[in-house]
Amino acid sequence: MRRKTAKKRITLPDPKFNEVLVTKFVNNMMYAGKKNTAYAIFYDAIAIVDEKSGEEDGLEVWKKALSNVTPAVEVKSRRVGGATFQIPQPIRDSRKLSMAMKWLILYSRKRNEKTMSQRMANEILAAAKEEGAAYKKKEDTHRMAEANRAFSHFRF
Repeated sequence: MRRKTAKKRITLPDPKFNEVLVTKFVNNMMYAGKKNTAYAIFYDAIAIVDEKSGEEDGLEVWKKALSNVTPAVEVKSRRVGGATFQIPQPIRDSRKLSMAMKWLILYSRKRNEKTMSQRMANEILAAAKEEGAAYKKKEDTHRMAEANRAFSHFRF
């Protein structure tokens, strides 16, 4: 067990949009340390979103998509008297954001478009309109928490 809690590392903003959130997203998306490739994919996806969304800014659409996918509660398993219950719990802000980013990336990867940029762009557009697999995952998480609300008195 740790003696002290780990220090939070500062994340530098990305070069193009000067946003820390973009860097965190790209870091989550990156495979095998290929950060430049991940940035290229992200910037291409934002350009595609910019093109398809019309008058809206691509980065703003991405932020809207991210906020639409962000969950508020999750369920955690807890054993009580030999039975396992799914207990709904509120999520801290950093974990909310992390989950939203990971879901957006995961469901982008599972799409069927030709390039990763196109997959990412289409998943972002879908999430911004409150549809798509990442948004469905958030809805399922909330539904599960709502269904198990009766067990919330078991919270630790």
